[in-house]
Amino acid sequence: MELENEGSAGKFERFLFLMIPIIFTLVLLGVLLTLFNMDIRNNVLEVANKIPILEKWVPDPPTDPSKPKEESKKQEVSSNSTIKELKAQLAQQADELKKVTDEKTAQDTKVQALESQIEGMKTEAAAAAEINTEETEDPYQKQVTDLAKLYAGMKASKAAPIMENLTTEEMVQIFSVMNKASKTAILEKMDPQKAADVTIKLKETTSSGDMAIAALQSRLKKEAGTTQTTKTSTNLDKEKLNQTFSSMTPANAASLLGEMYKISPDKVVTIMNTVSDSVRSSILGEMTKNDSAQTAKIVNRLMGAK
Repeated sequence: MELENEGSAGKFERFLFLMIPIIFTLVLLGVLLTLFNMDIRNNVLEVANKIPILEKWVPDPPTDPSKPKEESKKQEVSSNSTIKELKAQLAQQADELKKVTDEKTAQDTKVQALESQIEGMKTEAAAAAEINTEETEDPYQKQVTDLAKLYAGMKASKAAPIMENLTTEEMVQIFSVMNKASKTAILEKMDPQKAADVTIKLKETTSSGDMAIAALQSRLKKEAGTTQTTKTSTNLDKEKLNQTFSSMTPANAASLLGEMYKISPDKVVTIMNTVSDSVRSSILGEMTKNDSAQTAKIVNRLMGAK
């Protein structure tokens, strides 16, 4: 038993003899590292904490207060750079948006200018078309249209008697370009027979050219009839001629008929045949005194010779 105790005591003493310097060395190194180099100590503590059994005996390494500051500085620097980059992008986008807005404004201005130009061109084209229409319109037909508007603008009771003095063809021509309401009102105030004639002619009309020709022909016929009537009513008959030249002195009648013979010999012969024989002989006597050759020609015509 004593031998066994001595053997175990010797082993423990040898173990202590070996471990004490090692432990002292480690403690000394730890003190030195603690005093002169915090980073190494922290690294050693980190390594010791990774050993399964030793981690229970080794304390955790203290946190380095400078690292959060450095990280915050780095983060602040990164944030500032990000903010600057975002501001730059925002400014670029604002410039692009301004350019797009300016371009759109310029395009809108161009569009408005083009629309104004188009409106001006349309107005000019409409005015030119109206001028061309007026220039190409038949002046005669335009006058007929204006007359129709004039009669349509009057009261029907006043327009009807005025239009009754026109020929039937002229009334048809005017009624053909008149609106239905005015046409009806004027026809109601016209003489029934004339209104019926106009209505029949309106039904038979074909073109404006035919109506114009018919109206002109009717006007010419009416004017010719009026002229003939006027001539008939204004010409002196044989009795009046006889009375006129019988009341004149033979000398004056001879002088007047001598001058007329130079203009119209037939009329002088007619007058000489109208007057009585005594008046004729007296006039011929005075004419012989003035111009015997002319008197011979008149007598020759009175006898039926040319």
